[in-house]
Amino acid sequence: MIMKGQKINDRYQIIKTIGEGGMANVYLAYDTILDRNVAVKVLRGDLATDEKFVRRFQREALAASSLSHPNIVEVYDVGEDNGSYYIVMEYIDGKHLKQLLKKRGSLTLTEVVDIMLQVTDGMSAAHDSYIIHRDIKPQNIMILENGLIKITDFGIAMALNSTQLTQTNSVMGSVHYLPPEQASGKGATIQSDVYSMGILMYELLTGTLPFKGDNAVEIALKHIKESVPSVREMLPNIPQSIENIIMKATAKNVKNRYQDAKEMHDDLKTALDDSRINEPKYVFEYPEDDADIIKKKPEKNIELPAEEKEVKKNKTNEANVEKKEDVEIKTKKITEKDLRKRENKFLLVLAIIFTGLILIVTTLVFLIPKVTKVKDIKVPDVTGMSVSEAEDKLIKAGFTISEEQKSEASSTIKEGNVTKTYPSNGSTRKKGASVVIYVSTGENAYTLEDLTGKNYVEEKAILEKMYNLYVKVEKMEDKGNHKSDEILKTEPAAGAKLVEGDTIILYISDMSTTYPDFTKGSYSLKQIEEWCEKYGVKLTTTYVETDEYPAGTIFEQSQKADDNVMNGQSLTIKISEEVSDNGVEEQID
Repeated sequence: MIMKGQKINDRYQIIKTIGEGGMANVYLAYDTILDRNVAVKVLRGDLATDEKFVRRFQREALAASSLSHPNIVEVYDVGEDNGSYYIVMEYIDGKHLKQLLKKRGSLTLTEVVDIMLQVTDGMSAAHDSYIIHRDIKPQNIMILENGLIKITDFGIAMALNSTQLTQTNSVMGSVHYLPPEQASGKGATIQSDVYSMGILMYELLTGTLPFKGDNAVEIALKHIKESVPSVREMLPNIPQSIENIIMKATAKNVKNRYQDAKEMHDDLKTALDDSRINEPKYVFEYPEDDADIIKKKPEKNIELPAEEKEVKKNKTNEANVEKKEDVEIKTKKITEKDLRKRENKFLLVLAIIFTGLILIVTTLVFLIPKVTKVKDIKVPDVTGMSVSEAEDKLIKAGFTISEEQKSEASSTIKEGNVTKTYPSNGSTRKKGASVVIYVSTGENAYTLEDLTGKNYVEEKAILEKMYNLYVKVEKMEDKGNHKSDEILKTEPAAGAKLVEGDTIILYISDMSTTYPDFTKGSYSLKQIEEWCEKYGVKLTTTYVETDEYPAGTIFEQSQKADDNVMNGQSLTIKISEEVSDNGVEEQID
């Protein structure tokens, strides 16, 4: 279990949990090497023990790390630490689209077009790099306060087998966006992502999903057999151009579908132009039923012998009619036999060619990695050396030197000399990997910065773990309007020189209080959120379908009324909502 303050791979210091899911938990962490906040996604325990899944997860996540686009969450690092497999990503302070839909019901036409333009733009970059997401859904689309869209979860989505429709809640949610080709057991393609984006666009506009069912299999079958309902029948004011885009994106036959995300993006750019508002309804060029596009071979006309023509004329003679039928059958059999021989010869030639191609490809698959594989080498020990000496030794060993140099206090290493490296000495890395050098600044290394107004929990963790300081937290009278987790002052003050083992006091506001009874109906959700923010309480809101309370009623809270409040505590409240006609949707999502 990952704990607050824990360091992953001796680098990513956990600050707090920011999300929990069926496949992974997500943590806010501090990157001690590059001095920035990051999101660390750690695989769930049962998936971490699946070697096949882990290998594919690592491979696909590394591929996703090559993507660089403003609408894609950047992947910084992929690794393993004590059996925990993780992805380090860009930290996004925003909500996913499912949360927005839950709050708003549906979005406006202009909002949907803007969101889909960003989603298709990001996916265009992925498709250009031959990377398929395989799990496009609102839960994997983040939206920031400024409206910027970020697509996430490439690595896990690609590693998970989407045909395992009953394995996890996450997959159960994904079935609502599952392309018919994947639902029928075929592999995913770039056009599979296009289909999922079409379903996403439908949901954003209508606030509902096109297909519902009692279980995942039933929903998957609807994706295979049924057309997506008309958006204009639900929302008559929607332009025909918008419905056409959804129709083309969600076509069952891939020949009728957009070829990639870029083609869909280009179509979206002009969707709201006056010239397209009343354009004709999109007509599929190819039949939506795959069976209809299989061309049948024309029947071959067989010329009958002369004697048979004579027999054919005498229709009243039963014996002759029987003879005619025998001759017809015999002649047909001979002809079809000859045809089969020709077909078999053709198939044999094709099989030989195909086998040869397989042998060539197999040889290349095994040979190329061996020829091009980058050698693994050990990081040499450069502790105590001057920077120039350390750089020379590392370069001779086959490494490159990071431009970013780090400083840290040391009572044993001379000022200006190397205290350590990242990766650490003795660890194995690929030839050419970058190494960060840490340089001693002596005993008086750390100059205390101004921490006023910052979160004391986060700063305490950094001071303790990075600088080995002893940190005390004390309360003081606060006449201002500060948060309970906000640092008011420090002792010593900013600018002081600190060495390992020194003590620093962080003063926070003395805001002792107790939990109110939120279930009495005197608090709105917004008021509860403001109260939690003021006292440093982490709020989790859970919506429960029930007939016992009117919709929107806060009927349960995890912390008892009148209990003392402690900074950093968690509070869960339950809010009633109407029972839907189909309760499966909430379970699935």
